[in-house]
Amino acid sequence: MARPAGMIGFHSAAHLAPATEDPRFTVAEFPTNKLLYLVQMADAQGVDSRSWFAGLALNRAQIADPALRVSYRQASIFVHRALAALDVPDAGLRIGREGNLGGFGLLGLAMMTSRTFGEAMLAGIAHHKICGCLLDLAFEPVDEHAVAMVALPLFDDASLLPFFCEELFASSTLIARELVGAELRPLRVELAYPRPQHADEYARLFGCELRFDAPRCRLLIDTQWLARPLPGYNPLTAQQALALCAQQRTADGGEPHQEIVAAVERLLRSQLRQQPTLNDVARTLNLSERSLRRRLTESGRVFREIHDRVRAERALQLLQAGSLSVAEIGGEVGFSDPREFRRAFKRWTGMAPQEARRAAA
Repeated sequence: MARPAGMIGFHSAAHLAPATEDPRFTVAEFPTNKLLYLVQMADAQGVDSRSWFAGLALNRAQIADPALRVSYRQASIFVHRALAALDVPDAGLRIGREGNLGGFGLLGLAMMTSRTFGEAMLAGIAHHKICGCLLDLAFEPVDEHAVAMVALPLFDDASLLPFFCEELFASSTLIARELVGAELRPLRVELAYPRPQHADEYARLFGCELRFDAPRCRLLIDTQWLARPLPGYNPLTAQQALALCAQQRTADGGEPHQEIVAAVERLLRSQLRQQPTLNDVARTLNLSERSLRRRLTESGRVFREIHDRVRAERALQLLQAGSLSVAEIGGEVGFSDPREFRRAFKRWTGMAPQEARRAAA
């Protein structure tokens, strides 16, 4: 797809297809930062959040796992439920105010060690998904004096746009001030939704002109900030951090999976010793065996292949660690007979377990 004139870093157009037809809707690629913040907000208010997880193949303990990835479908349903239960109109601003470089993990490190604020801004836009951002971002020159970070909805979900934009623009502004100083003020914030009742909170946070009912959501800054050198500049660290950011789209560094595949993998990893069957997994996910098989087939996967890959990955990790015997490792991935494990491992990897251990050493 050709990029619109002047766009840099545009990843995907909004509204390409109805959510139910667009495969992006169920790809598990978003960390659960926002979900966890909402649960913590519920805890502080004494609100029971258990019903928010219904039908999503998720639970409270899992969303605290930094390796967990969820789909837009899962996250948007969760956020809809949370906002309805909490009745906190400025929830997005509250969460966004918690933003800091440390909370951005590897991406925060990559930004902090960038040469200039402009390079840090581009790094943040390029890797925004690993921080749980549920919008698409682009960098757009406006004129000779201004550039803009543009927030584009992934799907036509107008009711969630204020929450997503508040969180994004608030956290981005606070992180920008952390990088270059508290004196940074956006030139203007444009928002593609009506003026909310708590608009005064926007004014206090951003300290600039606000435009509601705008054509798009944009945060404009003066171009003079782009060349501002950063005191933490370290080219080697920045390069390493960016390389690791590129690997963080999923827990294993590969391409994101459909949410049903990610849910099955997550469950298998937690129960490898028990050798769960397809029916066991289906019951845990509140599905029939037939439904689970069909949904995996629609994602181009079969249960045995997923199970074998998860077992192979875990066995390789344990072999590389070097602290367990081959028989003990077999037991960890569900084999009571070491010979059966050796045969399976060779089928998975093309080498015997001891060969893999020597290669790792």
